[in-house]
Amino acid sequence: MDLETLRFARFGLLEESVADWTTLTGKLAILKRDADDGLRKQANQANWTGENEKISKQFIGRTAGEFADAHAQAVSIRNILRDTCGELKDYQARLNDAIARGLERNLTVVSTAGGGFTVSMNIHPDRAARGTSLPSHTDADVTALRDEVQRILDGATQSDSSATRVLTALVDQSKLGFSDVDYADRDTAADALRQADALAQLAKKNPEALTVEQFDRLNAGLRRFAGDALFAERFAANLGGKGTLEFWADLNRPMANPELMHERREQMAGLQRSFGLTLATASQSDTTAMETWRRDVVALTDRPLEKHGGMPFGGQIMSNLMRWGDYDDKFLHEFGNKLVAAEKKLTHNGGHAAWQPLGIDPQLNHTGTDTGWDPMTGYFKALANNPDAATDFFGATFLAKDEDHDFKVDGKDDRRSLSNFEYFFEERDWPHDYDEAREESIAGRNNLAMALEAATTGHPAGEMPTADLPPHSNVQAKLMSDIVASVAENPKRLTDNGYMSDSIGQIASEYLPDINRAIADDPHGSTDKLFPLAGTQADLHHRDVSSFLVTVGQNPQGYAAIEVGQKAYMADLMDYHLNPDLPADQRYPHSAQDTVEAITRRSGEVSGTLSIGVQEAVLGPAAKEAKEFSDSVAQQKNAWSGAVGTGIGAGVSFIATPVGGAVVGGAATTVSGMLLEHIFQQSETDVLNDAGQEAGSLWETSREQSAEHGQMAAADAAKAHGLSNPDRAADWALKGRDDGFSDAAANVRHMSDHLTTEVPAE
Repeated sequence: MDLETLRFARFGLLEESVADWTTLTGKLAILKRDADDGLRKQANQANWTGENEKISKQFIGRTAGEFADAHAQAVSIRNILRDTCGELKDYQARLNDAIARGLERNLTVVSTAGGGFTVSMNIHPDRAARGTSLPSHTDADVTALRDEVQRILDGATQSDSSATRVLTALVDQSKLGFSDVDYADRDTAADALRQADALAQLAKKNPEALTVEQFDRLNAGLRRFAGDALFAERFAANLGGKGTLEFWADLNRPMANPELMHERREQMAGLQRSFGLTLATASQSDTTAMETWRRDVVALTDRPLEKHGGMPFGGQIMSNLMRWGDYDDKFLHEFGNKLVAAEKKLTHNGGHAAWQPLGIDPQLNHTGTDTGWDPMTGYFKALANNPDAATDFFGATFLAKDEDHDFKVDGKDDRRSLSNFEYFFEERDWPHDYDEAREESIAGRNNLAMALEAATTGHPAGEMPTADLPPHSNVQAKLMSDIVASVAENPKRLTDNGYMSDSIGQIASEYLPDINRAIADDPHGSTDKLFPLAGTQADLHHRDVSSFLVTVGQNPQGYAAIEVGQKAYMADLMDYHLNPDLPADQRYPHSAQDTVEAITRRSGEVSGTLSIGVQEAVLGPAAKEAKEFSDSVAQQKNAWSGAVGTGIGAGVSFIATPVGGAVVGGAATTVSGMLLEHIFQQSETDVLNDAGQEAGSLWETSREQSAEHGQMAAADAAKAHGLSNPDRAADWALKGRDDGFSDAAANVRHMSDHLTTEVPAE
């Protein structure tokens, strides 16, 4: 900025802009509030039907989110403009003050061509009028004034240019809609860009020359700024796609920097996480530089970085950095396609294993769970954090019928097509990998199960559903159907990998309306009103569901997820159907007694079938402790603490009506909340463990608990809605429980060849 520009600048327009943005932020704050408290809340309570239930609710949720992003971005822009305006006005005042003080010493500041300036005497002594007394000054005064003016101009230039850089970077983040960047002032945003430039230079260094101090600076910086959109974009763009992969690959080369690895090996996991989170944030940016970055990383997915070939491929490196954070959907889709292409090529279309680590390979993963050599392990963890990308991936085709492969239709010589789900869940020859204890790693299949959880539920694995989660789509419901059928066809797919059951159990707990409909065997009756469901219903068969529940029930975490979920769902159903304000066209067309008995019968069958799984686990070859199952139920309390009373119960598809929405703030909190609290207290006293080591005791204990829970739910719902016969409601629940457990025993007997223990007598 030159002297004349700053000295005579008028800030009226800039001040008006700050005022306009302040007004806009106020209006956007109101819109944001209305979108959250009005639009989104009403959408969550509305009775969506037809295509609306698949599209409109999700669209409204995203629109509400756009208002929040717009508000955050507007506040950031206002803050940056306000800071810059204030600083420039301050620099102008300081400049004019310096010029005025100079005149008092007979010094004047004069601009020169090209934007410069000079400091000279205002009145030369030889040209002063006779008798005029001129202020004295020295050469030091001239130099001091010159330096002061230059510092002021430099500061103003920095203020103006940093505002330009920050505003440009902020606006470039998103081509459509708004980015969710939020900065309290301009200096914070400018500092993020400066830190990104500095840390990128460290990451570009030859790892052999990276000092411990520089490693610590890089590690601390990435940990601090990983979620900062401007920092992340600038850092990743500076490295470039290939540079990003080279940094992690070179840093992990054996003996690349022995001193650094000796001093900081324990910090490598932290750096890997912060680096991955930074890249996840950057991947969401729409800048031209990040488009290039994504394209370059995808292009290297199935290629070696070294000119002379060999491993690791780019996909092996990148997959270990995407275990954390939410990566861009399109990037994950394109990356996954390239990874699948590499898998097919290296395995000859699934004919054998690939990605087998050797002792001399670099350690690409430092979490301790696996070496990171199998890229699917890290990629599945990325999908577990990104439900939309996960759904898209598992529904895609891995092998077509006309491709050269050995997967045949059962009993025939015809080749069959395989989806990504079928290949990775059923057919893949997994490479042997090892954890930090040199034991067989379970990370690959465990991350696969987590990715399936995200793909079928619509939310990241490990989280609970929320009220604004969209109903299950066609693709999600189809995947759920495939999972149930696959486990039923070969239970060993799960029992041999029991650690996958916590995710599979969570999936089932969010499809309880579908499961209850399936075991009702009522294709032409009113079961659809007994178990209301929004979205697409999973196509489940009763026999498959029975086998599936027995299989998942053999794992404590899987058992707990479904058992607790079913009891919450049962309580919500009681509350829903016993509400006298339920519209007639939504009401189950039977008496209150029939309704309670039907609900508890289906719930009893689910619990009874699960208890057979517990029996198989405790009394069968695996010989688990019954206490593990009670402990897992108790641990579910933390997961359910935020979900009790939301009105969605275990199945996010359940509440789909205005009445259901009204229940959210009313009786549901009392009915399901009190019941679950009782269940958690029971589990803490190890009731199941007291059953002993015989089938009859385990079965009878589960049967007694189900009766107690069903009666509590029915009676509490009846009381909550002012029914005159809460005790009779409890009696009806007992009848339904008896029928449900009898159904469970009878139905499981039809697939008893899967079991090693005896199914209880009906």
